[in-house]
Amino acid sequence: MAMAVFENLSARLSRITDAMRGKSRVTEKDIKDMMREIRLALLEADVNYQVVKDLTGEIGEKAKGAEVMESLTPGQQVVKIVHEALVYILGTEEKLIVSPTGFTVLMLYGLQGTGKTTTAAKLAFHLKNKGKKPILVSVDVHRPAAQEQLRVLAEQIGVEYYIDPEEKDASRLALAGKERARYMMCDTMIVDTAGRMTVDDALMAELLALNEAIKPDERLLIVDAMIGQEAVSIAEAFEASVGLDGFIMTKLDGDARGGAALSIRRMTGKPIKMIGTGEKIEDLEIFYPDRMASRILGMGDVLTLIEKATDALDERQAQKTMERLKQNTFTMQDMLEQLEQIQGMGSMKEMLSMIPGMGRKVGNMDIDEKGLVKTRAIIQSMTRKERDNPKLLNASRRKRIAQGSGVEVQDVNRVVRQYDDMLKMMKQFGMMGQGGKKRRGKMPMGGFGL
Repeated sequence: MAMAVFENLSARLSRITDAMRGKSRVTEKDIKDMMREIRLALLEADVNYQVVKDLTGEIGEKAKGAEVMESLTPGQQVVKIVHEALVYILGTEEKLIVSPTGFTVLMLYGLQGTGKTTTAAKLAFHLKNKGKKPILVSVDVHRPAAQEQLRVLAEQIGVEYYIDPEEKDASRLALAGKERARYMMCDTMIVDTAGRMTVDDALMAELLALNEAIKPDERLLIVDAMIGQEAVSIAEAFEASVGLDGFIMTKLDGDARGGAALSIRRMTGKPIKMIGTGEKIEDLEIFYPDRMASRILGMGDVLTLIEKATDALDERQAQKTMERLKQNTFTMQDMLEQLEQIQGMGSMKEMLSMIPGMGRKVGNMDIDEKGLVKTRAIIQSMTRKERDNPKLLNASRRKRIAQGSGVEVQDVNRVVRQYDDMLKMMKQFGMMGQGGKKRRGKMPMGGFGL
């Protein structure tokens, strides 16, 4: 996600802070110029004017302090101050509530088109991966298609759900869903409510009645980051009518007006709890203000990268690969399994952009994601025997594999060559076989068609 989040804002702020970072002397004029640039960058990203004023005032004040002016690395100090001020604006990290009763009800609000139903499913998927047993309940009595969409998504991710297109009372539907949740021994109920194009009295009356009926532990408003400052007035309307506990910010992979995320905490006092960072079901993350500030300033996000790797890389799988290496039997099947794990971490561009200092460079890089897909398809077109013993791959077999995976024979030759190169490299670094001490070597990404 990193580079896609606020791409323009990130590029501008990175340029400003990069220019400061190297300075061994910082004058008042430098700080004044930097503040003007920061103010323009934030206003352009549609950050609320009052928030911009507070933020730049605070940065300007601190940057003129003796700590910066007399420091040996004043440029670095200024970047640190900008980072801290952004974190302050974004608020503190606040986790989703977990009810002490052991049964938590999360109610999702939002206008139509904010991706509420998809976000409900992403949230269920996220909780399932954290060891919870969620149930998705649709109480949208106005759009049968929304209930059907929820059912399809729930089945796709393998979680419980409850819908009843015949029931026209949202509160009764919610109570029936709660019964079902108890019966299925679920510990978290995610309620997908109806949306409208605009905030209206009928919607609010329905949501109030729902609130009374099931008394949610947490009421979360799904906000589309692309609508900019309008998000604040929508949040205020929901808070005034039914009450809010926090936000899930979606479409943060878009750009232009991402200022909503930078303004909403300060303007409403409510925390952003989770952020949607893409189309895929796994593209929902816990919101960490300090990591987001680092991403915006192009400083990378190593912690999220490590978490993604930990989630995607299977320890048993890694152990199995090491065993195969010791036994001198690293096959193409192993190469395929490694490749699938790398793909499970998300796009290569996204991962590289989380490495400090890589942010802007990745923006212009042309990474051949298709190369990974092609390599995988080629290996999958081989028989298990061929994967285990690539020496069997004569010309006619290679031709069959090329046809089966829709590529040219030279593409198959390339993958076999990559496999051979990986074997050579592993032997060179003493990773294979029993003899000699093993030294740890780096596995080049080139091994996977990058």
